[in-house]
Parts: sequence; structure tokens; C-alpha cells
Amino acid sequence: MFKKQNELINQLTDKQIVQNLYFTQFLLICVSIIFGFFLFDHIQEFLGLFHFRDFDFILYGVGTALLVIIVDFSIFKLAPQDLVDDGGINEKIFEKRSIPHIFFLTAVIAVSEEILFRGVIQTHFGLWVASIIFAILHFRYLSKWLLFLMVISISILLGYVYELTANLFTTILAHYLIDLVFAIQIRWQYVRGGKNK
Repeated sequence: MFKKQNELINQLTDKQIVQNLYFTQFLLICVSIIFGFFLFDHIQEFLGLFHFRDFDFILYGVGTALLVIIVDFSIFKLAPQDLVDDGGINEKIFEKRSIPHIFFLTAVIAVSEEILFRGVIQTHFGLWVASIIFAILHFRYLSKWLLFLMVISISILLGYVYELTANLFTTILAHYLIDLVFAIQIRWQYVRGGKNK
């Protein structure tokens, strides 16, 4: 099943990959709005998930991102290649994007996913439900136990950080920095490899 999924993704053109990615994020926002409409009593309750009362969200967001980036880089360096190979999906998504596009795309992903998983699901159903659904939606990693374990761990960590700070800006910032660094790394490897056109 997962091999077939990878084959289908590999058959998509670069433009179709980007369109699918934006469409997926649009769907996540729509799901957030629909669930949020029923789960939140007032819009102020939802807006209360974001606040600038202090700048702790920067400290916790950057700290969480640094922790994940260091651990992930170490695992990718030390683990056998076949355990951390996602079939080239992330390379296909990011290697041909311009740096400004990567900044924008990773911001869209971080905002849409954090609003749904931490903002809507976790606040009403708890950390574990949000983390499990987050991991299941990244089902392309199910055939790779180490990658799947890493996704679950990151989701639980983000959920815990949200519980700790009660500020959605914290996990959006952490999620954004994690995706941004890995996307730029993929782009950098692509350009350095002389494959840039």
C-alpha cells in the first residue's frame, strides 16, 4: 500500500505536488473551522489560544525546535539509511522550491497543522488523541518504524509544550522552524549536488 502511495507521488509533476500540498493545508484549515464552530463557544475562546502576554513563546518555541533538529540530525547521521529513507517524498516537495517559497510554504504548514491538532483537537480531546491523529495523518511513514516513531515523538513533544505554555504561537513557531530548517537543508543538498536547473 505504502509502496503504491510512493509510486503515485513519484508520478506527480512538480506543479501537482505543490498543488496537492496547498490543497491539503486548505482542507486542514476548513476542518479546523468546521470543528471549531461546534467546539468553541465563542470566537474569543479560540482567539484566547494565541497571546503576546510575554515572550516566553519565543524561548520555548526556539528551544523546542533546536532540540528536535539536533536529535533528528543525529538520528539521520547515525541510523542506517533504509530506516530513515522516506522514499524521497520530502525531497520532491522541497528540493525545487525557492528559498522565499520554502519560508512561505513551511509557515502555511505550521499554522494550519498547529491550529487543527493543538488548537482544536488537543484543547478539546487531549494531548494523546491529538498526537495519535497527527501521527496517523502522516501515514506515509507507517512503513518506516523509525520515521513513524520520530513523528509521534515530535507530536507528543509539541503537545506537551502547548500544555506547558498554553499558547499556540509557541508550537506554531517550533513547528515552523523544524520544517524550515529541514526544507532548506533539502534545498541546499539539491543545489550543492548540481541538480538545480
